[in-house]
Amino acid sequence: MIDWDRWLVKWHVEFMGRQWNFVDLATLAGLVYLHYLAVLAPFYFTWPAFRSAVALYYISGVGVTLSFHRNLSHKSFKLPKWLEYFFAYCGVLSFQRSPLEWVSIHRAHHQYTDTWNDPHSPIRGLWFSHVGWALDYRTRFGSYEARLKNVADLKSQAYYRFLHYTYPLHSVALGILLYAKGGMPFLVWGMGVRTVLFLHAIFGINSICHTWGQQVWDTGDLSKNNWLIGLMAHGEGWHNNHHAFEYSAQHGFEWWQIDITWYLIRFLQAVGLATDVKLPTETQKKRRALCNKINEESLKQK
Repeated sequence: MIDWDRWLVKWHVEFMGRQWNFVDLATLAGLVYLHYLAVLAPFYFTWPAFRSAVALYYISGVGVTLSFHRNLSHKSFKLPKWLEYFFAYCGVLSFQRSPLEWVSIHRAHHQYTDTWNDPHSPIRGLWFSHVGWALDYRTRFGSYEARLKNVADLKSQAYYRFLHYTYPLHSVALGILLYAKGGMPFLVWGMGVRTVLFLHAIFGINSICHTWGQQVWDTGDLSKNNWLIGLMAHGEGWHNNHHAFEYSAQHGFEWWQIDITWYLIRFLQAVGLATDVKLPTETQKKRRALCNKINEESLKQK
């Protein structure tokens, strides 16, 4: 049974009990508009629009998972600058902030995982970890300089500074192009459905993958492997694997752990475009295996 009084209190705290700034309101407006477009999907379905949504889901999605996350946040591999910048631009079209801010938030998450300083831990509540944090991040973390002090390596590059100050404009331009190409069906599916699905896939890493799933590694936090998010987020759902070996370019270690992002990195490595690809050794895996720790503790107790 739903405790409506509890939910009303949480709603008041999250939405009415704090000061909203312009960026918070703009973010909320953008999210509401995208969800509105997604709701219209059944009324504007066409196969060309559907195919455009699928293509953009993978193109912009890999921009986040391959570029923002594994390349820029963790430096799991290296790419030629032109290719690094190309994938970063694809990520900008996902409507998930600029590379500077995305990487800054993610590095803070790993530095303070599942503590009160974590930008989006479920210890503050499932709603907060899923989307609430995105509407209040600037308020809690202060000025531009304070928020981005952990991404000096990217701030030094003019390209990333440019994307930081212009990133909403690129999604707006894409929306205009989609509308010009195929009218409302392309806008609804190529912007609304595609963006909303991938937003919730990535948000689900923060909430679902720290609440439900399987832990196989001794990480000392709430991270879990979740197969559904693994499928939706191009391999990012193998989150306990990732927290165990943050530097690893590969997240799906088992053959059945589908990791689309890793398959692309592996292809780029095979053709000589991805270099210095980092992976954990078997010895490192054995040291972090949760089952080994449990066995060791059992033997000590005996």
